[in-house]
Amino acid sequence: MPRRPCLAAALAASLALAPHASAAPSPRPFAPGFIETVVAGGFDSPVSMAFAPDGRVFVCEQGGALRVIRQGRVLPRPFWTAPTHADTEEGLLGVAFDPDFASNGFVYVCYTALVPARHQRISRLVAMGDTAKANAEVVLLELDENHNHLHVGGALRFGRDGMLYAGTGDNDLGDPSQSLHSTFGKLLRIRPDGTIPADNPFVHEATGRYRAIWARGLRNAFTLDVQPGTGRLFVNDVGGSEWEEVDEAAAGANYGWPAYEGPSGSDGFRLPVHAYRHSDGCAITGGAFYGPAKAAFGRDWVGRYFYAEYCRNEIRWIDPANAEAFHVFGVTHVAGPVDLRVGPDGCLYVLARGNSGVVGGEHSSSGSLLRISPGNVREH
Repeated sequence: MPRRPCLAAALAASLALAPHASAAPSPRPFAPGFIETVVAGGFDSPVSMAFAPDGRVFVCEQGGALRVIRQGRVLPRPFWTAPTHADTEEGLLGVAFDPDFASNGFVYVCYTALVPARHQRISRLVAMGDTAKANAEVVLLELDENHNHLHVGGALRFGRDGMLYAGTGDNDLGDPSQSLHSTFGKLLRIRPDGTIPADNPFVHEATGRYRAIWARGLRNAFTLDVQPGTGRLFVNDVGGSEWEEVDEAAAGANYGWPAYEGPSGSDGFRLPVHAYRHSDGCAITGGAFYGPAKAAFGRDWVGRYFYAEYCRNEIRWIDPANAEAFHVFGVTHVAGPVDLRVGPDGCLYVLARGNSGVVGGEHSSSGSLLRISPGNVREH
């Protein structure tokens, strides 16, 4: 099956540097009854983000800087800088907070380590205020050596079970996605200390780090999210020649790549919860369940799943109970949405790369954090 590096060209095209600065709020219509506001801007090729329990937002810049936004202001000093660099889809790619962050200060990152050879690494840091404790990185898991600069995944999320889940890509190789002797094209599951849970589905079949495999048959597991309450975990898998997918994580599941993609397959392969053809876009990126304690959007929105379509700059939503069709929520004014999160205020936050052209009559030269809120919600 032909494979297309659907994120590679788009991401590589948006690596131009921009001065780092916070942007003044500028509310704009987003969808009927909703507005879009720039919370912070000036990011250099942002890839992913996470909310700290205290409300700060941490943003991964692909070149290695982990930035902190506090009360709408981007702090001048990075929290930490990974020993990596941006190359196509490699770099600093994922960040997550320990469920007990308030007491232990643990922050988890995924990035492309450069020595002794390029490979993905999952590490744990310790927060000391707005910066990481010096020389305190603990390497938890070293993945296989990268053969290409494409399809490296990088998403990190804690499940309701307290385990850390990591999405990986097939490294543009295809077949390793099916292998229990490869970390490529997988959903991995480890304990917060990096050890491998005894109830992982392949713990007796696989050896070494491959015992961390929770599910396989993915092409490029770029983002993940966990539904509050239920613990359902959705994986946004960037597709090949025809389809983009939202897959539900399950122990031992096989999603079929490279033999199958989209709503096709055979016995033994798990079908996606939702899929769309490339006539409707080119790359699925950020994803977020709506289910905050404070439902600013209203109770009717609770349970819906938002995702970003990178090439059309669209934020869409599906009803997981009836997910065949998607609904366009709105189009971002800053191009290239890559990550979504629901904030503690019940609003939807969108991380967009910018640098990728003219959207809505305006040119965006740098990445931004956007806030989607009901039109009657004032900015703080």
